[in-house]
Amino acid sequence: MRPEAYRAIPAMPGALPVLGHLHHFARDPLGFFTQMREQGDVVRWRLGPQRNVFISNPADIAATLLNVEKTFSRGDDHGYAFELFAGNGIIVTHGDFWRRQRKMMQPAMRPQRVAGYADTMVELTDHMLDGWRDGQRRDIRADMLGLTQKIAARTLFGADVTGDAAAVGQALDIASREIGAEFRGITMFLPPWLATPGRRRLKAAIAEVESVLYRIIDERRTTHPDGRPDDLLALLMDARDDEGRPMSDTQLRDETMSLYIAGHETTGNTLVWAYLLLSRHPEARERMAAEITDVVGDRLPVMDDHRSLPYTEAVVKETLRLYPPAWLLPVRATIDVEIAGHQIHTGTDVWMSQWATHRDPRWFTHPEEFRPERFLGEAARTIPKFAWFPFGGGPHVCLGSRFALVEAVLILATIAQRFHLHIDPALDLPPRPLLTLHPGRDVPARVVHTPAHLTPTRASR
Repeated sequence: MRPEAYRAIPAMPGALPVLGHLHHFARDPLGFFTQMREQGDVVRWRLGPQRNVFISNPADIAATLLNVEKTFSRGDDHGYAFELFAGNGIIVTHGDFWRRQRKMMQPAMRPQRVAGYADTMVELTDHMLDGWRDGQRRDIRADMLGLTQKIAARTLFGADVTGDAAAVGQALDIASREIGAEFRGITMFLPPWLATPGRRRLKAAIAEVESVLYRIIDERRTTHPDGRPDDLLALLMDARDDEGRPMSDTQLRDETMSLYIAGHETTGNTLVWAYLLLSRHPEARERMAAEITDVVGDRLPVMDDHRSLPYTEAVVKETLRLYPPAWLLPVRATIDVEIAGHQIHTGTDVWMSQWATHRDPRWFTHPEEFRPERFLGEAARTIPKFAWFPFGGGPHVCLGSRFALVEAVLILATIAQRFHLHIDPALDLPPRPLLTLHPGRDVPARVVHTPAHLTPTRASR
């Protein structure tokens, strides 16, 4: 298409000199991207000096994500705070190095490997439930994050990090908060050498997590030089690139840091949102419980049950639609490219928001309502591709997407055999868009024992 034939890209109103739309973005990023979606499918906006384009139509999102590594990249400037956390991990790299790392890590997330982690997911969930009592009040956010942290540690490192759990959990919370604060504030434009209070807190939090990661890696090298445990870390340590080179300890740190927080924080928070939604929609909770009873009975769930629990998986998918852990996804144009008849110049950052597109009434009827049935049968087939993309898409789709779905389904199934979790439906729980989408506060829940005939017996457990 000739340059004169391109359509002008409408601009988001309200930009300030120098700052652009930073004030709107910082104050309410979820609302800001929703407002841009209502302005049109392709909208110009500015974040300080950087000129950006926001897209929200699934067809444009598909064309963009499927062409990452051809006409788009993940970008080289992720902000000091995020780069301090992620290092040179697969979630931020692109090009030849990304292809090297992806090839080395892919075997660790193949379906047969995920199947091997299912028993660990169920075992640790069942062990957690042994400490619950009928009528008890619990902070379900702390419970779910603690559980998924243990699962991540066991499957990733073959290790029990109980002694480090509190410190690591607190450090990850601080890291997520400080990365989100810098990303949404004026500090994102400050040079890396400027040590703000937030950056000092972030460095200390990352050092806390790194101390655990490096200790485990070091113990693995010295204690298990041969015959390493069958876990993700062993696969990563044994992996070799096309030239026979292993990952360095620094690269192992970068990849395990990403896998650890992804396996811990995203699934843990998704489960919290799921229980809030199920408490507000008891008919969905009862349907899910009935499906689990029919399929699993009085034994503990196993990997094969995942395929036979479509409604339970639909609950997870609908939760991911309404509360996507990854709520924002930017890429950068590496050449001039066309999107929906508009010219996007080299170097332009193209932003997509799962939050905004997942709640677009063009793709989802009554988008603010919780309807797991959207993801069943014919209804699921009518959802446009990339109208639902909680794990991204294209070459850079999240490696752990299958792990996350299986984990959430099996945890819901295991808990449902023994307990319901009731959260006050009127609880005000605003989402906080930090590194991932968080509940904005602790989440108290009342534990309600299921009828005795549904509870697994000691023998079957």
